[in-house]
Amino acid sequence: MNGIVSVREGEPVAGNGETSESAVLLAEYAQIKDEQRARIGFRDNLLYVTLAAVTALTAVALQTKRPQLLLALPVVCIVLGWTYLVNDEKISAIGRYVRTELAGQLATKVDAGSPLFGWETFHRSDAKRVSRKVTQTIVDLTAFFLTPFSALMAFWCSGGDSALLTTASVLEAVMLVGLGIQFLRYAER
Repeated sequence: MNGIVSVREGEPVAGNGETSESAVLLAEYAQIKDEQRARIGFRDNLLYVTLAAVTALTAVALQTKRPQLLLALPVVCIVLGWTYLVNDEKISAIGRYVRTELAGQLATKVDAGSPLFGWETFHRSDAKRVSRKVTQTIVDLTAFFLTPFSALMAFWCSGGDSALLTTASVLEAVMLVGLGIQFLRYAER
């Protein structure tokens, strides 16, 4: 590939000691794939953190018989859900960038006879992809919308403590609806 020896940081990347355009593009690819991998791990762990937080807060609210503690659940799920959604969008954006920009730029530099970075498009052509995406959206909405909304309903059914807490719960419901809408908007079709 045009005399490329290595694309590791600090090493020469062209046989003659110069940096070729294709080597720079490959280095960019390696860097953004590292970022994508890190974001995937972080995003996926947010589901486990959410499950642990929901379990802990629910247990404390039930054991202490203080339903107002359930009002912490929507706040936790909104923060974790938004963080999850932002990371998920960046993961998808990296994939789009590789497929639409980087692969095309590199293909012109190396005169590739076939598409570059084939995995980036191949894994998206799976016949079951749509059902997986729908299922993932349902899981996301359950974790970050339905579960905290259920906590709000439990609080409301308990009679509520004060007008202030009831007002806070209504604001949380509005924010949860906003988050749920964002999950639906960002879900790939």
